[in-house]
Amino acid sequence: MHFLDPFSEPIEGLRRVGHQFWTRGWSVGTSSNYSVVVERDPIRLVITASGKDKGHLGPHDFVMVDEQGNSVVEGQPKSSAETMLHCLAARRGAGAVLHTHSVWGTLLSQHFAPVGGIRITGFEMLKGLDGIATHESSCWIPIFDNTQDIPKLAEQVDAYLESEKSERCWGYLIRRHGMYTWGRDLAEATRHVEVLEFLLECLGRTTRLV
Repeated sequence: MHFLDPFSEPIEGLRRVGHQFWTRGWSVGTSSNYSVVVERDPIRLVITASGKDKGHLGPHDFVMVDEQGNSVVEGQPKSSAETMLHCLAARRGAGAVLHTHSVWGTLLSQHFAPVGGIRITGFEMLKGLDGIATHESSCWIPIFDNTQDIPKLAEQVDAYLESEKSERCWGYLIRRHGMYTWGRDLAEATRHVEVLEFLLECLGRTTRLV
């Protein structure tokens, strides 16, 4: 029996999401990483192993980590280099975390980096984000500089989320990198990715990038 067998249902969900995002061009090559919280006390996450093709994930292309990103099973593959960002979201209450590398997210993260984020207002699709009931709303997507120092980036994201509690956040962009999104469960996190990627593409198609 493989150590991940008891978590076959959330893993199958992540596999489906990976193939869906791959077909949409949001997770090409070996980019992106996805996770689901499978235990809450103590926190345990099942997360994609490093270097895997997200369009063709196998049932054993996942690892289990604790809330600090440490492996909890001896001999399992290496987890994503950005595991700490998933752990941060899990500690803040997320049930699933999804990271995409879309073209529009990457381009817009560079274009809007000087102002620190992207404000999207007035679109009907905003109502797909948890807590929004009218198109007469806005969504702020903060942008953080890319870095190989993931613990430092996690600290920056955590400090932002703690200091800006009055500004609801459904995800954030990393400059020239991609987007992190989360939800109470995998279904909600997936919906948030779909909505935010739609909104980013709408904005990108109407923004003068050069």
